[in-house]
Amino acid sequence: MTSITFWGLTASPYQLKMQAIADFAEQPWRRLPAQGSPLENLQFMHRLRKARAAQEIQRFPTHVEGMDEYPAVPYYMLDDETLYYDSTGLALHLDAAGHTAPALLPETGVERFLCRLIDEAFDEFGLYMVHHNRWVTSASTNVMGDMTALEMGRWIPAPIRKIIARRLSRRQCRRLPYLFSVAPPNRDAGVDSTITPPERVGFPPTHEVLDQAWRSYLAAMEQLLTQQPYLLGQRFTLADASAYGQLSMNLVDGRSAELLQGLAPETYRWLCAIRDGEHRGSRGQLQASESLGTLLTCITHTFVPLMQQNAAAWERYRASGQHCFNESAFDRGEALYDGELMGKPFRAVVKTFQVEVWQELQQDWNTLTPTEQEALVRRYPDVKCLAGAPASA
Repeated sequence: MTSITFWGLTASPYQLKMQAIADFAEQPWRRLPAQGSPLENLQFMHRLRKARAAQEIQRFPTHVEGMDEYPAVPYYMLDDETLYYDSTGLALHLDAAGHTAPALLPETGVERFLCRLIDEAFDEFGLYMVHHNRWVTSASTNVMGDMTALEMGRWIPAPIRKIIARRLSRRQCRRLPYLFSVAPPNRDAGVDSTITPPERVGFPPTHEVLDQAWRSYLAAMEQLLTQQPYLLGQRFTLADASAYGQLSMNLVDGRSAELLQGLAPETYRWLCAIRDGEHRGSRGQLQASESLGTLLTCITHTFVPLMQQNAAAWERYRASGQHCFNESAFDRGEALYDGELMGKPFRAVVKTFQVEVWQELQQDWNTLTPTEQEALVRRYPDVKCLAGAPASA
């Protein structure tokens, strides 16, 4: 049986997603550095640094040169030889190797496309909502810094771990505007200035947008999960893994966890059940039910227009000869664009990895037959934006 080695942290929603995938596939796994010895972790870090420097880390099934970038975490190995990144890639990797039965990505056209859409929506836009909840909603209650410092090295003396924890928290808080969370002017979060969610000159505040979006997604999840056990029917799929990875990140975030349980108790129970492995080996039929409509409306009013605007800005900048994008461009004030989401203005940096995501989803849409496309639009009218019609802002 394949044993998976992860290099990641429980603070990462993508690590949580990968663990849920491995549990569903009933594949044993270990996570470093938390479960490794000091020597094993040092050896793995050295190996990872070498592979990153040589650009040898793979993304299954393909890696698009110049569009994607390596994350800080997580990574995985299936054969103790090749390092891979990308949580969705792990699901596809296990499916291709025959380690999942049934497959995490459905084989039929309509369910397969919806699974990919939900997966990418939670991976890209869901990340913004849950990081916002961790560092804004739960500014005074989250334990990410201490938790991560402990995972990185239980053998490190406690005073040094405290320093690491503070530095991690400050870094993540500073990155909030890059992750779409921009504070209104002079907002008092009731915490130390070093972990106060920052505003950014020239950037419209987005806290209201993210708060509203998160509540809308929770309401949609709650409505769906009271009708069926998983997002696409009777069993766990890649769509569930992504939704779980993002939303379950907030289960340890104090105030956000309290709000989640109060606003969406069935969703909270569902997240805890997957965390505890109750989805392992689930079986049953998949179907694009009417109950999915509200969640798809959330996705087509947030994720889809954001990806469209990002891709259009990338095309404009690429035509002008701009080559620096993503976080390095954001830090330099380059490759920025102005847009609108849910009726509110925003400013963001072009992210090439999201361009890649959008291009892949467009390809997936185009692989559907005209009959399948028509059936999807008839059942879920909001998905017409995927066929090239303007998306609602």
